[in-house]
Amino acid sequence: MTLPQYGCFIDGIWGPARSGGAIEVLDPATGHPIAAIARGQAEEVDAAVQSARRALRGWAECPPVQRARVLAEIARRITLEQEHLARLESQDTGKPLKQAQADAVAAARFFEYYAGVADKVLGSSIPLGAEYFDFTVREPIGVTAQIVPWNYPLQIASRGLAPALATGNTVVMKPAELACLSVLELARICHEAGLPAGVLNVVTGLGQESGAALAAHPGVGLVVFTGSVATGKGVMKAAAENIVPVLLELGGKSPNIVLADADLDAAAPLLLKAAFPHAGQTCSAGTRILVQRGAHKALRERLAALAAQLRVGPGLNDPDIGALVSRDQQRKVLEYIDIGRDEGAEVIVGGQPLAGADLDAGNFVMPTLLDGAHPRMRVHQEEIFGPVLTLVPFDTIDEAVEIANGTEYGLVAGIWGRDVGQTHRLAQRVQAGQVFINCYGAGGGVELPFGGYRKSGFGREKGLDALLSYTQVKNICIRI
Repeated sequence: MTLPQYGCFIDGIWGPARSGGAIEVLDPATGHPIAAIARGQAEEVDAAVQSARRALRGWAECPPVQRARVLAEIARRITLEQEHLARLESQDTGKPLKQAQADAVAAARFFEYYAGVADKVLGSSIPLGAEYFDFTVREPIGVTAQIVPWNYPLQIASRGLAPALATGNTVVMKPAELACLSVLELARICHEAGLPAGVLNVVTGLGQESGAALAAHPGVGLVVFTGSVATGKGVMKAAAENIVPVLLELGGKSPNIVLADADLDAAAPLLLKAAFPHAGQTCSAGTRILVQRGAHKALRERLAALAAQLRVGPGLNDPDIGALVSRDQQRKVLEYIDIGRDEGAEVIVGGQPLAGADLDAGNFVMPTLLDGAHPRMRVHQEEIFGPVLTLVPFDTIDEAVEIANGTEYGLVAGIWGRDVGQTHRLAQRVQAGQVFINCYGAGGGVELPFGGYRKSGFGREKGLDALLSYTQVKNICIRI
């Protein structure tokens, strides 16, 4: 069977890499190739940046209401193709179909939301007395380089693309080679919706080739990166050579703090859902549970019973837990589970691959619950990026705060308890970009500013705060 072939999208035209190179994209559930993408290099990146620079003035000077209409049309077309995009995303990333469908809904919502604010990016006037009229305007930064990860390609591409376009920027996007097919379909949709040629360009290829070339390109005005801390450091260094700002959303080791008075029956299923979205391959996953000692045993029993019922399998079968993105990722997760055992944690559920006649070729790991973890253990400190959840008991609120803030990350946190005053005070002390009380994630949170503390990155995406990331302020003063 001939594999679907995807080229780079530059200046409104699809084309192969000039080197002729291509990369096979594998289905994580089977290990079989499902498509081939162009192996773009620095040459393609340069062509894409030049195209984006040529398109910049026309798009930036386009009346905001017209930009809004294009974004609204993109949202409409994503919704029309929602099922196609979801099935492609599920097969490409390994995630359950229901989660991929939610990603498609969120992608449309990003364009819908920023279509609504495109003509409301306002400046301000500054009183200086009768002799002067002073005001500010927010202008687009220019060409934005957006490096998209493999875990949520459609949603994260939309998260960055929509506010960038709404504020008059142009975009060169480099999606991850492990999973990028939905991003290429999104580029097609944007073009069909009337986005002018050059406003969006997509270069596929390897991170160390086209990704590195894009981060270091002198024609870029902003680099947006979502991924690991190590790669984020490299992106920062490359951008710094050109004195270019970066917007970074990096790793996470997010805690859920369960107080003794929490409603455990209500909390337990939501805690598992928070820990295992896309098989735990989510930067904001709540992979640490800190539970007050009086509730520890009861919560452990509930979590173990619920985790044992989770269905694992190919994403298109819509299980609870899908495949990990690659064999390397599966190996890494299993190694961390062994590290946890060696460190003294107890594996009470899971801890092994999913075997079976049709499953051995897939990158599956059973959802795993580690109890008796200590705050200094590697499984508690390091981002595993797999379906592994640790339980750590605590006694006092001060101890909970110390443990919650005791990693190098600070992306998201959850707090569970009935005492509103106590949970609110605790939220003030937890160092995280988002804190949820008796919930986690708020259904995707397109409207909620998202970003981290410490090594989880800096800058904010989503919500109105994203507009600050994609614009720069100009002050104009007139002597009357």
